[in-house]
Amino acid sequence: MLDIKFIREHIDEVRQAAIDKHMACSLDELIEVDQRRRKIQQELDGLRCEQNETGPKIALYRNPKSKLYQQAVAKGETPQALAAEAQKLVEQMSSIKTRIKQLEDEDRQIQQRFDQLMLTIPQPPDPGVPVGETDADNVEIRRVGKQPDFAFEPKDHVQLATALGMLDIERGVKLAGTRNYVLRGRGVQLHHAVLRLALDMMIERGFEPLHIPVLVRDAMMYGTGYYPGGEEQAYRCERDELSLVGTAEVSLTAYHCDEILDEGALPRKYAALSPCFRREAGAAGKDTYGLYRIHIFDKVEQVIVCRDDREVSIEHHEEILANAEAVMRKLELPYRVVNVCTGDLGIGQVQKFDIETWMPSRNAYGETHSASRFYEFQARRLNLRYRDGQRKVRFCHTLNNTVIASPRILIPLIEMHQQADGSVSIPQALRPYMGGLDRIQPYL
Repeated sequence: MLDIKFIREHIDEVRQAAIDKHMACSLDELIEVDQRRRKIQQELDGLRCEQNETGPKIALYRNPKSKLYQQAVAKGETPQALAAEAQKLVEQMSSIKTRIKQLEDEDRQIQQRFDQLMLTIPQPPDPGVPVGETDADNVEIRRVGKQPDFAFEPKDHVQLATALGMLDIERGVKLAGTRNYVLRGRGVQLHHAVLRLALDMMIERGFEPLHIPVLVRDAMMYGTGYYPGGEEQAYRCERDELSLVGTAEVSLTAYHCDEILDEGALPRKYAALSPCFRREAGAAGKDTYGLYRIHIFDKVEQVIVCRDDREVSIEHHEEILANAEAVMRKLELPYRVVNVCTGDLGIGQVQKFDIETWMPSRNAYGETHSASRFYEFQARRLNLRYRDGQRKVRFCHTLNNTVIASPRILIPLIEMHQQADGSVSIPQALRPYMGGLDRIQPYL
């Protein structure tokens, strides 16, 4: 979330961010609630100070040996008058306690509403983000690789993979409903080969691999910004207040929640291979064909936790994007990188770059990777901090990016490398993971 002080001082910028990101938030109510919250706290502080000063006075007025009592007597006060003064202070204390109780009750309610509203306030995008409505307004940065020019009538990935004994969608649907599938034979091998290649490349680049939980406490979903707002897209276990993650980003980013790290140990670079679960509520049309938009898949995710420095964050953003592009080149796939527009950004993202891979059957580039930076947004929600060289505690910055997600990546991988005889050539980098196999032919 944002710092409330930042919101107060940049109210117009935050309001514009909500407009540009198309996110409903009660910013005016938040300001009102915040003002009331501060007034309550100020009054409470004053009353507690008065309470701390009054309590000892009562005891002193009732104690003939106390200096205050003796000074009052020396000025002509009678024991009866002092007793009356003590009783007056007792009544004052009772009134203070009653008022404190009222304010504390109101403060709990107002704080709860404040916390709810804070979770809905989007982070303003960086200046380099294009303003736009949908992904159609994303701005292309570069293209890498060439689109194919087949000398034969190409098939789509479903036709190819089914004929090669790699894919069985019909029985997947029978087992688990729409948008489910079964990978078979060489399809399973290719799926795992892609994931292992990506994970090995991340390890070589200094990322520590973690095997993480994929069923997490709801607090982790709130902490990373998926709740509130994303509940309909998640598979939830309400009885246990647990959710299946749609990405290992959740577990990796929340790994150090409620901790104070040492600046010398930053950045932390993590990677995880995990299953991912998404309801894909509302998806329709061509995106539901084949393996493009499905309910369960596997993904290698990369996450960086670094110090509070925008330039450092930008450098790490370029790093994680370069990691994913390196995998794409190993897979010998043409792709493009786009700067995602404001209307296609999430609540906490300040900038996001997507990698879109050419998919012949769609005659278009399809999204296969997203690289995001958040600055302090997720860290504030997760209470993820570090102690700098001056021993000051600061919130970390967080970033994440897909290294590879399968089986979606199998769509371009199979379609791009198909041969005239219906077989599929395996890129050189994957062959060691496929037992040296260089081509997939019908699997018996």
